[in-house]
Amino acid sequence: MPTYVVRARDTKGNLRREKITADTPSEARTSLRERGLFVQELTEDRGLIETLNSLDLKEIQHVLTSVTVKDKAVFSRQFAVLINAGVAMVRGLGILSEQCPNPKLKKALQEVSSDVQQGTNLSDSMRKHPHCFDNLYVSMVQAGEIGGVLDEVMNRLAKLLEDVARLQNQIKSAMTYPVAVGFIAITVFLGMTLFLLPIFADIFESLDAELPVFTAFMMGISAFLRGPEQLPGLNILVIIAVTVVLVFAYRQYYKTKVGRETMDRLFLKMPLFGDLVQKTATARFCRTFGALSRSGVPILTALEIVRDTAGNQVISNAIDEARKEVQTGGMISLALQREKVFPIMAIQMISIGEETGEIDTMLMKVADFYEDEVEQAVKALTSIMEPIMILVLGGMVGSILVAMYLPIFSIMDAIK
Repeated sequence: MPTYVVRARDTKGNLRREKITADTPSEARTSLRERGLFVQELTEDRGLIETLNSLDLKEIQHVLTSVTVKDKAVFSRQFAVLINAGVAMVRGLGILSEQCPNPKLKKALQEVSSDVQQGTNLSDSMRKHPHCFDNLYVSMVQAGEIGGVLDEVMNRLAKLLEDVARLQNQIKSAMTYPVAVGFIAITVFLGMTLFLLPIFADIFESLDAELPVFTAFMMGISAFLRGPEQLPGLNILVIIAVTVVLVFAYRQYYKTKVGRETMDRLFLKMPLFGDLVQKTATARFCRTFGALSRSGVPILTALEIVRDTAGNQVISNAIDEARKEVQTGGMISLALQREKVFPIMAIQMISIGEETGEIDTMLMKVADFYEDEVEQAVKALTSIMEPIMILVLGGMVGSILVAMYLPIFSIMDAIK
């Protein structure tokens, strides 16, 4: 006999939730009505195993999968080739959706193909899938449709996305080494502190040795991390919990407008990393703005899109000021110069582009220059971080060894 979960209101209007067993849903409703309950919702209570079996694995995979920059770049390049070869748009979308390895992008392309087949514009169809195609992508596609140069725009989009992906990979590769070494250093330090130091502590205690200050300090850290004997590991759990709370608090603070602006301004002023953040943002701004302008997107719309995709609130504010300046008939370079966020050389080259009427060409040159600068900065940062992380790892392990051997030297001196 099946069990049903019921949401109902009693004669006093109070909402109640309970379970009832009956042969059919109508029998369950009749039974509840006799008890003075007015059913609002009645669903069958399925067991855990049945619930798991009923889950659509493809739907779960679709939700968990994200569309990467590389996925969009590959699609854009292939779509441009098909259009340039004279393949009909609907057929091209069908071909690409069939061979697309990303389930989320595959489903979106299938729906876009269906919409286009029914007469909807490609850009309007893509706009329905913001998780796959952002405002930048849709705006460039729309400009390509209006100008009749969709294949050229898709090639530009592919080049833009490939450059963004390459830039992201460079930054990720620069961070891989310090993160890996830092994780190893912390693991080794905790292992030696939790398991090796207590053995030596027992030996020193049995010899009644007087511990040096540094050794006593390291023994105190070991005792704290091990926690009380009744609840070993409690302090480590407390540290983990505090860390999780701090990370959550930081994310919540960063979601606020003031918090995001404060932290992004701090990132721009950080030693070593601040210069890299500025150059990366400059390259992204110039590449995106140049691609939009070259594709025929109106300048105010292009500035709005670039503002929303800047990735740094301080730089977004500077771009917004430039947009307001253009609205009043001013120049972009003057507004950017007042904000003092972008490098002077980039502003001067943008100014020259405005004066000569070739701002898109100049923006692309600036983007090429600063992408090379970012590549060099990443290499320099990696070369600096490698010896620093080795010193950190050596210092953490060395501190444990020094703490263990200092009392031994004192004991040997006492024996002599």
